[in-house]
Amino acid sequence: MFPVRSALVPLCSALLALVLLIPLVLAPAQARAAAESQITEYRVVRSLVRDTAGRQRLAIRSFRCDGIPHLLVVDPLSFATFDLPASELSTEVPAAENALAATPFGRALKSSTAAPFPLQNDGATRAEAPLGGVCLTVDLCPSKRSFERELFDTLVDGAAPVPVAVAVTGAWLLSHPEELAYLKRESAAGKLVITWMNHSLHHPYDPQAPLARTFLLTPGTDFDAEVLEVEKLLLARGLVPSPFFRFPGLVSDAATVKRLRELSLIPIGADAWLAKGEHPKKGSFILVHGNGNEPKGIKLILPMLRRGELNLMPLSAAFGG
Repeated sequence: MFPVRSALVPLCSALLALVLLIPLVLAPAQARAAAESQITEYRVVRSLVRDTAGRQRLAIRSFRCDGIPHLLVVDPLSFATFDLPASELSTEVPAAENALAATPFGRALKSSTAAPFPLQNDGATRAEAPLGGVCLTVDLCPSKRSFERELFDTLVDGAAPVPVAVAVTGAWLLSHPEELAYLKRESAAGKLVITWMNHSLHHPYDPQAPLARTFLLTPGTDFDAEVLEVEKLLLARGLVPSPFFRFPGLVSDAATVKRLRELSLIPIGADAWLAKGEHPKKGSFILVHGNGNEPKGIKLILPMLRRGELNLMPLSAAFGG
């Protein structure tokens, strides 16, 4: 009996240690879940509202955040977006197209979603308003490769807040919580001014398929879900999605662009995709990938940033916002 008993002692000790370890393992996951809001009853709307200061806004989504009615609204003059409790807004009337057309946002929405509808690089590809610099856009497509931390560390190396548009996919966001936390910290510290641009939920891609049948044109794709689920993921994490959208692969068709207009989102292309040999000039939308998938673009832009060659401007400034 003694050998059996002595064998049970270390076994019991190991089991006890495992039990004590479980809360430590679960704690980070529980903390992340507790920090996220519950976004429910998410709906597409388009109505004019006024905030408590009497400023007119365009409501583009209604939802509940932890059970409380909220609205996602756009300032049609500055393109800024806000997640506000519905109780702080007074509803006017459904937004008519002619009312929006008189605003910078309305003009940009109309021009960026108008015919013709090229298969590649539709929408706004460079500044529509005079711009004394360039707009940097960084795509975060799904990837298992390392985050381009050096790019963002270089951006925050200066004293002034640096504007950058981050085109994020839901798949990247869900699989890179530490990198997302880093971006949130740099933003909260005032080092980065991030425009959170929607880049779809899954970013589907089949290299064997023709362009007209891959990316978001893949047969069977739920386009609305690809767009709206990213917004919900951002809002749940305390981040406010911008009114800008980047098509995966910069591939779209008439139907997806027209639907984007109905969703009150402006498609953003690029005229300076660095890895493809395109060179930035005043008013350019620069495209690089921050997900490790395209190191050539990062290699090209880092010296430009370190030499101070690029005057970075917020994406909204490209439309007069």
